[in-house]
This record gives sequence, C-alpha cells and structure tokens, in this order.
Amino acid sequence: MRMKRALIIGASGGIGAAVAREVARRGYDVVKVSRQSDGLDVTDPAEVERIMSALEGPFDLVFIAVGILAANGAPEKSLAAITQPEMARVFAVNAIGPAILLAQLQEILPRNGRSVVGVLSARVGSIGDNKIGGWHSYRASKAALNQIVRGAAIEIGRKRREAVVVALHPGTVATEFTQDYPAHKKVPAEEAAANLCDVMEGLVVSQSGAFFDYSGAEVPW
Repeated sequence: MRMKRALIIGASGGIGAAVAREVARRGYDVVKVSRQSDGLDVTDPAEVERIMSALEGPFDLVFIAVGILAANGAPEKSLAAITQPEMARVFAVNAIGPAILLAQLQEILPRNGRSVVGVLSARVGSIGDNKIGGWHSYRASKAALNQIVRGAAIEIGRKRREAVVVALHPGTVATEFTQDYPAHKKVPAEEAAANLCDVMEGLVVSQSGAFFDYSGAEVPW
C-alpha cells in the first residue's frame, strides 16, 4: 500500500504551515508549495501552471491556504472606503487565484479512491451570516471563492467520483494575518490545523461542495 500524500499550497503562511506539520504528523508524505519557497504568485496564471504542472500526483489531500485580508492597510469599514484597485487586488488573490489553482488540480488527484481538497475560506464570506456589514472586499472575495469551490466540486466530481471538495472556515487563528485584531478570541495555529484535519478526514462524498467550520458544522452560504 502506498503512503498517503498531501499537497499544501500556501505552506509558508501561518495556517498552511501548521496544516503541513499536522498532516505530516498523521502519516502523510507532504509536498509544500508557497510564494516564499517557490515563487508561487496565484495572480499569475503562467506561474501557477508552471509550478503545478511540475508536481507529480496523485495527492490524497490538497489544502489551499492562500489569501489576503486587505490590499493596503485594513479592511474597509464602509462602502465609501472601497477603491477599485484595492478591491481588485483582494479578489485576484482570494477568489481568482484559488480558481486558477483548482483548474490545475484534477489531474493530480487519484482517479480511483477517496481524495479531499480543502480550500481556506472564512465565515465572513457567508452572506446569510453577515449581520454587521463592513469588510466589503474581503467578504465579497470569500463569497466568490465559496461559489468557485461549489462549482469545482461539481466539475471535479464528474471524473473523480470519490473526491470531496469543500470550503473551510478555520476560526480566528493567532497568525500574522490576525495580529491587528486583539479583541477577537484566537486559537493557536496548531489547534486550528488539527481541527481542520479532523474535519477533512471525516468528510464523505455527499458533503462535497459545501462549506464547513473547524468543528465540522456546515456554514450557511
């Protein structure tokens, strides 16, 4: 029996690095890809294709952990604070980038047998859960990402019938990403990674295309 293999995209970030360590601890052979180590720029389709085409599958687990909170400074608190260049940048990284990555994934997933693709999203991308507004670019980019994940699950599932493709909310994690928000209760990256891996290990094919939080509860769209 071959060793299980995992691909972590965005492995230099706080959550990506922690997930890479956690899946290695669980017995996976781990391949890590990141901007820091490989020059991966998810906003450049040619670079994504160059790096992804060099990978040798199959991978039983793929975790995509790329994203930015804001292009410059903090997320917008009002509609008046939105600027076209900054919003476009957030969408390029948070939604278009993962879409380009997902388009490259199918051929490195196993043709037979279970596989899981987890894409790091955020609860603030839930339209149904939005009660306070604000953070417009980030919220909208994550909502767009969730739709992309949903469509990818359908498309990938046509040829990889045991593939599970989901969006995942990790909770508020203590990383560089959240250091400017001390009021939010945070969990260590290692704890978040273990929670996310537990969720991914427990998913079944009928749950593909859905949105889950770190406890395994489904998040409303």
